Amino acid sequence: MSTSTLVRSAAPARRGLAYLTVTGLAWGTTGAAAELVYRAGEFGPAAVSFWRHLGGLVLLLAFTALRPRRARVRPPHPLGRRAALLIGTGIGMAVFQTAYFAAVDATGVAAATLLTLGSGPVLTALGSRFLLGERLGRGGLLAVTGALAGLAVLVGGNAPGVVTAPGVALSLLSAAGYAAVTLLGRYTGRKGDGEDPFTLTMWSFGIGAAVLFVPAWIEGLLPHGGGTAQSIALVAYLAAFTTALAYPFYFAGAALVRATTASVMMLIEPVTAAFLAVLLLGEPMTAPTAAGSLILLGSIAALAAAESRR
Repeated sequence: MSTSTLVRSAAPARRGLAYLTVTGLAWGTTGAAAELVYRAGEFGPAAVSFWRHLGGLVLLLAFTALRPRRARVRPPHPLGRRAALLIGTGIGMAVFQTAYFAAVDATGVAAATLLTLGSGPVLTALGSRFLLGERLGRGGLLAVTGALAGLAVLVGGNAPGVVTAPGVALSLLSAAGYAAVTLLGRYTGRKGDGEDPFTLTMWSFGIGAAVLFVPAWIEGLLPHGGGTAQSIALVAYLAAFTTALAYPFYFAGAALVRATTASVMMLIEPVTAAFLAVLLLGEPMTAPTAAGSLILLGSIAALAAAESRR
């Protein structure tokens, strides 16, 4: 294979890594914004997640109406398979976000984000191996090992109370939803005939909002208390920046790299969230939390290098 061919074949993977880096940095601010919403007024995780879905859907619909339409080169998935893909992605996204917001409320931004996105690669690696037939490779195996080591340091090294049992359970539930979204995003793009990232994201937001409407209604759709205006502004930020902007980048990146790679690249998010929690929210940066963050960051670098050489 010639050098020019190798460069062309590596370009999509590098572009995917760039998309996922932007997504990880954007998502890294989500937990801090959610915690500020909780501090500003009485607003629950289901309601925050519902408005994030709905706001992202409205913004993407407006964007899609303005952008030029592109002709589909290949036929779409069969109707039944496409419906299952969209519904599965929407439900997975609703579980991922809502359980994560609940975990933030239960155990804090740093611990919840590190637990969710640290266990996500392990679940995704297992799913991609058994459901998609993708090989881990040495880079993927190293990254998953690093994620497990970081999680062990985070959970086992911190004093009681820093990481709570309900927070761990909610974080693992969120990670399961995240793994499902990652695997479906990879499945739809692996043969080049998948959904357009904006289309997939919009359908996912719409289905997720529909799934979350009743829980959000029971919990209370509107914030109340002294910080209502601040809560509305923060939810608008979540809908615009961390949702309408970040998710199309995520699905575009997930379609260009292996599912395990996409999941491990998102470890940028917990590292970013951990430092924001310390700088903005006053959460303590314990030695185990710092060590776990460094281990997770090392796994990102190892896998990114392996994916670029693939």
